[in-house]
Amino acid sequence: MKRLFIVIIVLGILSVPVAIGYNRMVHMEEMPENEMEEAVEMTSIDSLVVLKSKREIRAYLSGRYLKTYKVALGDAPVGHKQFEGDEKTPEGLYRINDRNPNSSYHKNLGISYPNAKDKAYAKSKGKSPGGDIKIHGLPNGQGYLGKLHLATDWTNGCIAVTDEEIDELFKFVKIGSPIQILP
Repeated sequence: MKRLFIVIIVLGILSVPVAIGYNRMVHMEEMPENEMEEAVEMTSIDSLVVLKSKREIRAYLSGRYLKTYKVALGDAPVGHKQFEGDEKTPEGLYRINDRNPNSSYHKNLGISYPNAKDKAYAKSKGKSPGGDIKIHGLPNGQGYLGKLHLATDWTNGCIAVTDEEIDELFKFVKIGSPIQILP
């Protein structure tokens, strides 16, 4: 009986690395090929792509992939933002148009929503398109939550990352950089 117990314990211990390796192998298929390359020192980010369905921002420099950040979105994440208060995160091509180091959400980078098309659509429906869409950190004083904020979509339409991640984005993303937000 004692031998059986020892064999079970040893097999259990040996199965952990196998399970971890399998998990990594399965998830490698989801990663872009160039994400698996050796990390390079980041000096600048000149474009961002948001994949809402994957809850990710991907950072690029001259078309070369640099890094992925996991994000939380607006409370109603499916679909394009059309009106003020709809809790949706916009979809389309925008620009980073503002930098605020004194935000209510640690720091933020402004997104140029609404564009002319967004404004025209909302006006045709007699509504406001809303605005004030940002990439931001966590509410001031709640940075300790870290990645726990990813458990649910909680913003009013913004794109939320951890405080450490917005510090990095704030440092490397320049005003005027394009941001493509995809479903």
